[in-house]
Amino acid sequence: MPFFRDVPAPPPETPSGVRAAWSDSMGKLATRCLQVIIVVVLLAGIVYASGVLSVVTIPVLLALIIASAMHPVVSWLRRHHFPSVFATLTVLLGVLIVLGLVGWLIVVAVENQFSSLQKSAVEGFQQLQSSAKDLPFSISDSQVDSAVKTATDFVTSAKFGSGALAGASATANFLTGLVLMIVVLFFFLKDGPRIWEFLLRPFTGESYARARRVGDRVVSTLGGYVRGTATVAAVDAIGIGVGITIIGVPLALPLAVVVFITAFIPIVGATAAGILAALVALVALGPVPALFVIGVVVLVNQLEGNLLQPVLMGKTLRLHGLVILVGLTAGTVLAGITGAIMSVPLLAAAWGAIKVWDGPDTPAKPWRQKRSEDVEDHERANKRAKRREKAKKERRKQVEKAS
Repeated sequence: MPFFRDVPAPPPETPSGVRAAWSDSMGKLATRCLQVIIVVVLLAGIVYASGVLSVVTIPVLLALIIASAMHPVVSWLRRHHFPSVFATLTVLLGVLIVLGLVGWLIVVAVENQFSSLQKSAVEGFQQLQSSAKDLPFSISDSQVDSAVKTATDFVTSAKFGSGALAGASATANFLTGLVLMIVVLFFFLKDGPRIWEFLLRPFTGESYARARRVGDRVVSTLGGYVRGTATVAAVDAIGIGVGITIIGVPLALPLAVVVFITAFIPIVGATAAGILAALVALVALGPVPALFVIGVVVLVNQLEGNLLQPVLMGKTLRLHGLVILVGLTAGTVLAGITGAIMSVPLLAAAWGAIKVWDGPDTPAKPWRQKRSEDVEDHERANKRAKRREKAKKERRKQVEKAS
């Protein structure tokens, strides 16, 4: 019967010319290149939009980082039956009071010691001017006076006035961003988990579980980084501050606060603050105390790098020094000092998200370790392979001689 007849299989479809052109090796390579270009353009657009809206993006990111660090305190207060709003306000006011107290101490210290530092700076400038006469090349007093007159003319010029107006605009943007950061920080501390759950509404199943893992790891990484860096920065500030106080360097408290702030910039921050302290000591006290200040800075940095950083930051920040330097440079170019401070924790958070992408302890597939990455293991394996090859050649020679 026709119903039971064998129906011949349809002939295989031959790909059209366009499909055949995209299905070979060059077509697949072109597809990957096109995908990479689309991703790069998308990332460039995000970076450009973030730069244009820096008054919004930077405060929000700073609020996220600070909220990640303060979240355990808020959770502890809630577990001890504090109302959510009261716990949030307590933590937020505590942060603002500490920051305000530090700023007030800096202003008082600078106001009390500014006159003596100004006098020392004038004396140091005169000493430098007199020492310049002993250089191999001559610098006359008229050249120095001409340089001073040029600086004075610039300060009184219209260009400097336009720069001052730009500075006033930057101050207004800073105050706007500060207010926005405080408001966003309040809501992150109060409703952070609820906000995150709202953002995860489009995800279900495995996508939802992955988003939860990534969010938890990002918050824990940012919080651990900020708390660990703050501890290291406090030790740096206390150590260098006590050292320069014993040496007798003026403005010891403001310099210690500068050390604390710049310590949030890895590798270069504390060193730059130590150089500033050495310059103040050089102007105020002379070269010998400045050398003692440099010794104190080197000692504290060695203590930080060899003891504190591995203990406090070992599990939080596992990034190669080259990655940190590239991230610092990119962050500084894109957002100045703020970018330098935020770049490393954001890189650490991104790496933490990659490490839990496919499971609690399973990184994303392209970043999984597929072989031993120890250079010594590779060298030992190469030596064993060479010995085996040498043994084969010797056995082959023996067989040939025997035959």
